[in-house]
Amino acid sequence: MREVFAYNLYVKHTYDMSRAQGVPVDSLPLPSANVAAHALDTRQSLVDAGRHLFVSKGYFNTGTEEIVREAGVTRGALYHHFGSKKALFLEVFNAIQIGLTSAAAPLKESDDAFVRLEAGLLGFLDASTTPEIQQVILIDGPAVLGWPLWRELEASYGLGSIQLLLSNAIAQGTLREQPLDVLSHILLAAVDEAALFIANSEHPLVARESSVAAMRSLLSGLIRP
Repeated sequence: MREVFAYNLYVKHTYDMSRAQGVPVDSLPLPSANVAAHALDTRQSLVDAGRHLFVSKGYFNTGTEEIVREAGVTRGALYHHFGSKKALFLEVFNAIQIGLTSAAAPLKESDDAFVRLEAGLLGFLDASTTPEIQQVILIDGPAVLGWPLWRELEASYGLGSIQLLLSNAIAQGTLREQPLDVLSHILLAAVDEAALFIANSEHPLVARESSVAAMRSLLSGLIRP
């Protein structure tokens, strides 16, 4: 409903601007929930098609012709909603990251924060062997978006949770007192690099086992003696 409301505001703004500039508006489509819903359906079809093709073929082996054909829309619709293939990729990237974040169980105050932290980091390493995370997030993500934006996005999805769990683990007495900002960045960098190592390995499952062992060793060194 929020998207429909936003779309109707956009259409109303178009009418108002057209009237102010003396442009005839009789031929413009009337704003309606049906029009807005169709626009949202078109956008979602493009996201679904892009997601399937980017995962199965990779970004650089996927053409815009394939995307619009699978989505059942025109090339104009692609550029209207996203402006470029790269912008569509970013939408797919965010959708996959949100899905990964949403899959985690809600944090409870009574939870053992260190156990949750370890499970979350190791869970990401497990996920890095799946096609979506491997291809879109870890292989094509840095190449398409560039390292600065990729790292910024990774931090936006993971850094806050790591900081919160570290803070709770210290409060619970599991970890010794230490600077949270630098430690959370170190752990985020470590798990990202381990995931990249897994995704780009010729033997991802073997690489995953080695990465899990290294991550457990790193985390164990943080526990209060």
